[in-house]
Amino acid sequence: MSHRHGTGTSLRSSFLCGLLERTDQAPAFLLECDRAALGALQRHLALHRVRRKVTVEPRPELRVWAVLPGSPEEACGAAPLQEPAGSVAILARDPRTSRMGWRLLAEGQGPALVPGGRLGELQDYHRHRYQQGVPEGVHDLPPGVALPLESNLAFMNGVSFTKGCYVGQELTARTHHMGVIRKRLFPVQFSGPLPASGIAPGTSVLTESGQAAGKYRAGQGDVGLALLQLEKIRGPLHIRTAESGRVALTASVPDWWPTAPK
Repeated sequence: MSHRHGTGTSLRSSFLCGLLERTDQAPAFLLECDRAALGALQRHLALHRVRRKVTVEPRPELRVWAVLPGSPEEACGAAPLQEPAGSVAILARDPRTSRMGWRLLAEGQGPALVPGGRLGELQDYHRHRYQQGVPEGVHDLPPGVALPLESNLAFMNGVSFTKGCYVGQELTARTHHMGVIRKRLFPVQFSGPLPASGIAPGTSVLTESGQAAGKYRAGQGDVGLALLQLEKIRGPLHIRTAESGRVALTASVPDWWPTAPK
């Protein structure tokens, strides 16, 4: 089992954790988000607070760790956690998919709380989630661009179809029930040499005949995410770059998705 310090998520894919209530304290929640979206999130929450006695404040003393499973079998097991001495520690399953293991919020050094863990690098964490097809943060889910259902948030417990009113609920629910999702974010892997500067977000993904199949969204090295038309993911795909010409890529359907894309 390995654990790595990871980033949070954007306004479209934040983590909400309820704290155990004590009789002498008011109910409290921890909301994990992308650091780049912190200011926007605080303003958003303040706007909807109205006149309620709610306090919103950052908790910089808490660090976020991703506890990744060392094998598919381990992903379904229980993560070991030692009792912290005089500090706050919260370990919860990553709500997106079991392939992402657990999220650990802790003061100080989180690795000491996971016996047998191996401290990895941040880029290892991002490579793992790109291989699993898991978007995260404003880089992968740009505000005003990424749509919840196309970004597979319904597969990752990120969209409720039973909750009361929220912004965009009607359009999201109608699209879901009509089954007219024509594009999705897919994990992709490149083969062949890549440009030294990497692949720019928004680069067109093309079919063998040169037809538009979608757009590259983000990634790291030879793995990443691309928003692709469902009907065109099976055939050969490629992108064109000024440095290396044509670079082939393969899109895959993650095995943790609850249903195969239609």
